[in-house]
Amino acid sequence: METRRDERINRLIQALKRSDKIHLKEASALLGVSEMTIRRDLNSEPGPVVLLGGYVVLEPRSVTANHYLLSDQKTRRIEEKRHAARIAAALVRPHQTVFFDCGTTTPYIIEALDDELEFTGVCYSLNTFLALQDKPGCRVILSGGEFHSSNAIFKPINFQECLNNFCPDIAFFSAAGVHTRHGATCFNLDELPVKHWALAMAQQRVLVVDSSKFGKVRSACMGPLASFDLIISDEKPDAAFVEFAASENIQIEW
Repeated sequence: METRRDERINRLIQALKRSDKIHLKEASALLGVSEMTIRRDLNSEPGPVVLLGGYVVLEPRSVTANHYLLSDQKTRRIEEKRHAARIAAALVRPHQTVFFDCGTTTPYIIEALDDELEFTGVCYSLNTFLALQDKPGCRVILSGGEFHSSNAIFKPINFQECLNNFCPDIAFFSAAGVHTRHGATCFNLDELPVKHWALAMAQQRVLVVDSSKFGKVRSACMGPLASFDLIISDEKPDAAFVEFAASENIQIEW
């Protein structure tokens, strides 16, 4: 049976999916309890949430080198991601249907969209959904399914229930690796069904990555780079990559 302490900690975990840390005072206001109560909750026994320097954070040891954790990735290369995201956001036109992939770069695309823009946003991850629902002109569609907490996605159980009803005008993809031979890759196999659906159904397919992803290969294969019409990053890739992209008719912007 879930205790009140368990309920409070679960609420903190959900809040930390949007932010890498929460000040103790903000956590107190969020939960409607005293700061002392939160300190007691977190210090009474080991758990997934800890208090560090006056901030509530996820237990650092829960992040391993070979496993993608959304809360860890959110703090990395923020300005580079924002730069690429602003370029991507300029592609969206009023009344389009736009697919947003999971990951930590796509919410910055949404952030860069004009609040007055009217569009339909299709997504399958919690952090992307939370960003879309803050846009007053957005009609938000979140696919359902089994929730995976490490990357905050909903893995569809039946595509016919939602996603197969859409042909997005634009699909924005994220990736953990971009390689001329191995294509676009990510850490989690659970993400592939939705990524492959969007690659097949979108009219324009845009890969948005910061420059640290070039030359990297991860375990889950999204598809060859020729699957994408456009690759957007924060800086120009090396000459060999640019030459490869030209040979595959892939546009690059930075």
